Amino acid sequence: MRAWSDSDVVIVSAARTPVGSFGGAFGNLPAHELGRVAISAALERAGVAGWSASMSTFDNPFDAKRRLSGCRCGRHASQAEHDREAQARLQCVPAASNEDRYAQVVASAVMRAMFPKDAGRRAFLQAVGASTALAALSQFFPLKTATEVFAQGGPIEKKNLKVGFIPITCATPIIMAHPMGFYAKHGLDVEVIKTAGWAVIRDKTLNKEYDAAHMLSPMPLAITIGAGSKPIPYTMPAVENINGQAITLALKHKNRRDPKTWKGFKFAVPFDYSMHNYLLRYYVAEHGIDPDADIQIRAIPPPEMVANLRADNIDGFLAPDPVNQRAVYDGVGFIHLLSKEIWDRHPCCAFAASREFITGFPNTYAALLKAIIDATAFAAKPENRKQIAEAIAPANYLNQPVTVVEQVLTGTFADGLGNVRKVPDRIDFDPFPWHSFAVWILTQMKRWGQIKGDIDYKTVAEQVFLATDTARLMREVGLTPPAATSKTFSVMGKTFDPANPEAYIKSFAIKRAA
Repeated sequence: MRAWSDSDVVIVSAARTPVGSFGGAFGNLPAHELGRVAISAALERAGVAGWSASMSTFDNPFDAKRRLSGCRCGRHASQAEHDREAQARLQCVPAASNEDRYAQVVASAVMRAMFPKDAGRRAFLQAVGASTALAALSQFFPLKTATEVFAQGGPIEKKNLKVGFIPITCATPIIMAHPMGFYAKHGLDVEVIKTAGWAVIRDKTLNKEYDAAHMLSPMPLAITIGAGSKPIPYTMPAVENINGQAITLALKHKNRRDPKTWKGFKFAVPFDYSMHNYLLRYYVAEHGIDPDADIQIRAIPPPEMVANLRADNIDGFLAPDPVNQRAVYDGVGFIHLLSKEIWDRHPCCAFAASREFITGFPNTYAALLKAIIDATAFAAKPENRKQIAEAIAPANYLNQPVTVVEQVLTGTFADGLGNVRKVPDRIDFDPFPWHSFAVWILTQMKRWGQIKGDIDYKTVAEQVFLATDTARLMREVGLTPPAATSKTFSVMGKTFDPANPEAYIKSFAIKRAA
């Protein structure tokens, strides 16, 4: 084999910990020396030589592209069975558990660093097979220890945290992470505190009574730019849920399904700076109704909405669940329209924290966000929804009958009109905070006069919706984030291009903006 240079191989620790600190026979070797030993031994066994070392990262470091005949290890009836086990251990496929995901991330980082040249990686795997590659890698690099260190992250600066939430299903990942152990798994002792309304959430967070909170996705934007208050830098690292809202009307309006007939109606939304407010305004305006002149829209905390509907104080609401389903359960309302029928896969609520918290407690922030991302990934699987409903329905969380919560999370529900509908993605969970979501929200704030003047949409979106942080931490827990941070989408058939926000605002006939 040819002579090696220090630039040939460098092993990168996924835990951001010097490889030499792991101890053992190679504990005192620097990263590049450990890499040299490992790769030399592996290549000598394989008889592979002559590969060069300058290539960009590749996606799947453990796909050998072809298989050799016969089972090398002698433990399997066939090479196919041998390879299935090896691939399950090495490939970047959906892991059965979070521990498996961490192991995949660490092994992937090491393999990629050892084989920056794709041709060398393929030749090595083709010559020795995945199982032998794993054995060689494990012999010269402490993968198990590295995985444990990676999962632990850096030392947590603040273990005991308070996180506020509103008792609605939008907060499912934040709530369920407590009873189902996701916070504890990441070394945190989190008290999740049920809170009366969004104004209280905002004030307690700004006053530092809460370390982080379940917020409506427009709230961190409004706080940062000073809409309705003095500007305070705030961030939204993760979306809690997508879809999951509905327009519910009082039963007396069963025959008034056409929004054009809603002049004079009184509607409730949870907060002025909410997707509910913007989606309701968008919906009625598309039907020729001016939301400021033709109807009334008032802010009412979600837990009080059904009582107000029953008392005939309002005609309907665009609200988060389980409020809509509870109105049906109590026989006081019917579901007119799911919010996904206005904008499919729209964001709603979010996990939010001040920039001061993130910069002051970076490891705590990372652990907290990892817990939220893990919980969100678990909630995204339909087969887990009934279990989650049982966990979050009790009085200290949502305080709702399990059947109400289950109908929301599973998407099989009574609509109050005598129908049982099946909409599996009535609510869904995806943590990625697209910058284009933020830009759309800002256009609606300006459209309805909540903010005025020139806005640097792109800069504000990037400062508040932390897509880069989320993408990095998604990778660290074995999830695959989108390749981009912005995208186009359609709202009621009208395409939104985040690159042209002002043109979008000007395209609407009904608006407050000049």
